[in-house]
Amino acid sequence: MFHAFDNHPARRPPSRAQWMAVLARAPLSMLEPALGEHARRTPQWLRAPETGLMMVQGRAGGTGERFNLGEITVTRCALRLHGVAHEGAAVGVGYVLGRSHRQAQLAAVADALLQDPAQQEALDAQLLAPVRKHLARERAERHARAQGSKVEFFTVAREAGGIDGSEEDSE
Repeated sequence: MFHAFDNHPARRPPSRAQWMAVLARAPLSMLEPALGEHARRTPQWLRAPETGLMMVQGRAGGTGERFNLGEITVTRCALRLHGVAHEGAAVGVGYVLGRSHRQAQLAAVADALLQDPAQQEALDAQLLAPVRKHLARERAERHARAQGSKVEFFTVAREAGGIDGSEEDSE
């Protein structure tokens, strides 16, 4: 599945929407080591991690009328990290699919840290870039699996025709 946020423009710092989209899909196994000692700090909770349901909508043909497809499980939280941003305490928000409270917390910590311009470049290199590569690799693997099951359908007209595509008389 293609997401506009997967393509990071060269020589431009990522916007908050871009890094939030990457953090929402970042696996826990990549968040924990990349955040180092920040992952072990105790934040001030503005909204402790909580799990709930969100409605997913789809569109027929991608452009048609919206319809409710179903519900997904989402975990969210909001926290404050003191002494991170240049204006005092940074507020980080994390939303992730599933029930992992720790993954939502680490996504919120990374969001708070990325709001500090002094830390953006380092975190982009050690966290966001590897996650983008991981997501691209997963997308390529899904695409390869789908291509392996792809079926080429021939039209009846092509099957009825001869080798060169023209009909032969059988008299």
